Amino acid sequence: MDKQTEIELQAAAFRRLQKHLMEDRTDVQNIDMMNLAGFCRNCLSRWYQEAANEKGIEMGKDEARQIFYGMTMDEWKANYQTEASPDKQAAFKVAFDENVTKKG
Repeated sequence: MDKQTEIELQAAAFRRLQKHLMEDRTDVQNIDMMNLAGFCRNCLSRWYQEAANEKGIEMGKDEARQIFYGMTMDEWKANYQTEASPDKQAAFKVAFDENVTKKG
């Protein structure tokens, strides 16, 4: 497979993952994703931001999130985010430290 086709397939897979998380499974909370998989929608938007910055494109966290989410974080939270239990919040602190802080 040539490099351009590989890039196009990777981009298509990313777009499908984004659609799945943003349209098909809005019920899945970011905290649950982070606790189980070590990444969430915010991580994906951060990786998008980092890729843009590496290409010399100025992009902040809020802009990247709005691009990935298709709305502001306030809109997402109002429409889809639920309250996390103390147990989930404690697990999140561990998952965040292991997957973001130490790798960041």
